[in-house]
Amino acid sequence: MSSNSKNIDKQNNSKLKAFLDNALRPKEWRHYIGQTNIKENLQILLTAAKERKHPPEHILFYGPPGLGKTTLAHLVSIELGAQVRITSGPAIEKVGDLAAILTNLGVGDILFIDEVHRLNKTIEEVLYPAMESGAIDIVIGKGPSARTIQLELPPFTLIAATTRISLLSSPLRSRFSGGIFRLNFYTEDEISKILEQSAKILGVDIDKSAIKEISKRSRFTPRVANYLLKRCRDFAQINKKTLSLDIVNKALSLLEIDELGLNASDRKILEIIITKFSGGPVGLSTIAAATSEEQATIEEVYEPYLLQLGLLQRTPRGRVTTEHAYKHLGHKIPKDVQERLL
Repeated sequence: MSSNSKNIDKQNNSKLKAFLDNALRPKEWRHYIGQTNIKENLQILLTAAKERKHPPEHILFYGPPGLGKTTLAHLVSIELGAQVRITSGPAIEKVGDLAAILTNLGVGDILFIDEVHRLNKTIEEVLYPAMESGAIDIVIGKGPSARTIQLELPPFTLIAATTRISLLSSPLRSRFSGGIFRLNFYTEDEISKILEQSAKILGVDIDKSAIKEISKRSRFTPRVANYLLKRCRDFAQINKKTLSLDIVNKALSLLEIDELGLNASDRKILEIIITKFSGGPVGLSTIAAATSEEQATIEEVYEPYLLQLGLLQRTPRGRVTTEHAYKHLGHKIPKDVQERLL
């Protein structure tokens, strides 16, 4: 196959993946499962804004990736019947980029900025007056001949999303007067309902027991649940089988996802702490060197879920595995470790 044909196939596969991800995204509030408190607050905010015939105030969503921040932004736009313009913090490199986006908004449009914590601080300062007074100040020229012009903007709503709210400056956070909402992890029952919806959209016939098994291993995250469902569907399709519990178990075993949702890298971190460092305490830099992973990757990608399940603890002296981790990996707890755990 020629390289040109491979590139075309890659583009087609990318389009198909984008279509699938978009297809699985709820298009109505009643199909958005979970985050009940956020939905109720948004309904009040949006209903009041529609009655006043004015765009709602600016909104910030934050929380771990895959919990539905982008989906909520789309649902807000659908509820308002407004056009949504999508960008991200890293994509806005210059003040001119932000000015071009803002001046092209229509009345009542929604600007959605993903990963807003990665905005340049200079761009943030231009964003402040746009959010507060609907205007931006642009400096034209340099030196003594430089002058400032003010561009009026149509009324709009900024919806921002971030996984690192601590990296947002206080002045920017304070301007989200419509509300700052934290998305929480989902329950297994909520994940099961999401999987049922996704299975219908994908045209997949799946057993209740299989749905329950996938939900148990989905790390309480809809994005992970949908990913596992699609991979199990592929496995069933290739093997000419229906999506039964047995097929799901085989597919997830092939993906090295265990009954707690841990992948091979998660287990490797725990194994190394237990077998090479007697369960800890051990420093993050040492774990990174032993696993050939970057410290930031361990701290931001792997540790949160291990901490959430109670398999790992952070102490002033370093990371420590728990009794639960020993049992899950099938290790006998040494006497000295038992005393430490007690």
